[in-house]
Amino acid sequence: MKKMVIAHSPDADDIFMYYAIKFGWVSKENTVFDNIALDIETLNTEALKGTYDISAISFGLYPHIRHDYALLRTAVSFGQGYGPKLIRKKETVLKKRFKVALSGKYTTNALLFRIAYPDAKIVYMNFLEIEQAVLEGVVDAGVLIHESILGYNDALEVERELWDVWCSLSGGDLPLPLGGMAIRRSLPITSAIEYENVLTKAVQIARDHKENLSKMLMERNLVRIDAPTLEKYLELYANDESITLNETQYKAIELLFELGHKHGFFDTKIDPRDFMIPLEYTELRYS
Repeated sequence: MKKMVIAHSPDADDIFMYYAIKFGWVSKENTVFDNIALDIETLNTEALKGTYDISAISFGLYPHIRHDYALLRTAVSFGQGYGPKLIRKKETVLKKRFKVALSGKYTTNALLFRIAYPDAKIVYMNFLEIEQAVLEGVVDAGVLIHESILGYNDALEVERELWDVWCSLSGGDLPLPLGGMAIRRSLPITSAIEYENVLTKAVQIARDHKENLSKMLMERNLVRIDAPTLEKYLELYANDESITLNETQYKAIELLFELGHKHGFFDTKIDPRDFMIPLEYTELRYS
């Protein structure tokens, strides 16, 4: 039996999209799947090292690892009218060089923030620590991500939605690409295709059995939010558009990569379609 470790974040959307595999609802012959849950920036930095065969990543990281990893078409999270939030204490006026806490250098929100606020002084920290850092005055502001966008201290308010930053940069017609999955290029193509199929089925089954799966996650204390918040959060980041990339999402990722290159964060402009696993390989191989 081959053991395959899938690295994902401990956030509710990733847990939801993976656990159909963990619960045995989806499987692959002669393969035992295991998982490790790490915060998104740790996943990004481990991807730079090539640590895991399959890993969740920020789309803002991908051009840096394109030679070693292919993008998967499934388990994707986009914002559509929502996304990370730049927050500050109420009554606070941010100066040009304000000090801000971000969840990691390679996150998508950090890429957009650095384009929009080139003069800000950035401190990177675990996203779970950002709200408290703002409240205690360690930083002037912070960008909240994941479940924290749905509820934060009443002493805080939104300075700017990162969705609005994205709209100003993109023209406002495309969803905001946040996170996806990547697979190591050194794996045999046929195996990579099979793994992508398993992951796609897992997300599809999770969506088809959302109520039952959500209940199981709550009963086992696998998510850190209550049931109503989980319901709302999954409709934001683990919805029917997460099952497989569509053409609009491809265009959004391509534009994100273009913006990153234009502003000097990526060494070249790439089209995400060129960095997917060639699913047609199986047909060609047996034709």
